[in-house]
Amino acid sequence: MKAKDVLLNGIIKENPTFRLVLGMCPTLAVTTAAVNGVAMGLAVVFVLAASNLVISLLRNFIPDKIRIPSYIVVIAAFVTIVGMLMEAFVPELYKALGLFIPLIVVNCIILARAESFASKNNPFYSLIDGIGMGLGFTIALTILGAIREILGAGTIFGVPVFGQGFEPAIIMILPPGAFITLGLLLAALNKLDQKRQENQAKQV
Repeated sequence: MKAKDVLLNGIIKENPTFRLVLGMCPTLAVTTAAVNGVAMGLAVVFVLAASNLVISLLRNFIPDKIRIPSYIVVIAAFVTIVGMLMEAFVPELYKALGLFIPLIVVNCIILARAESFASKNNPFYSLIDGIGMGLGFTIALTILGAIREILGAGTIFGVPVFGQGFEPAIIMILPPGAFITLGLLLAALNKLDQKRQENQAKQV
């Protein structure tokens, strides 16, 4: 196992949003703008990396019967830190993300990585896995947020990209727009995978 492979696994092969389809609540709810996707993604990167590291360090000391509650306590500690830092330094973003910051505690991506990877691997690889999965999540949320913001508001990171005659599709920054955007992206990725597999089969 190489660190590069572990890192890229979360970004590409097992991207939590586009491949594993995990963490759909924040994915669909906060991606009304690209900056929201970046902020939520970076918060998850920190919590994932830090909790993976600590859980890996403690894996031999946590009794099997209480491992899940123990993981949640560790994750909750880092979510609390993130929430306090965001509220202190970027209060507008903190308000925009709202309830979804504390809900990172029960994000299935984080708990899944704690159970399936951090509890079975050394601290270095667990840290890299957390960073990779977090970056994959961040990239996915940023792409979704950017598409929805461009089509729904005519801006990207708050900067206008169209002229005055542009009529935004308001539905794109409403809940149905999240489902439409995610569905089309998943369909496009599945189609690309299908073509890649067909090309590989022809070469064989």
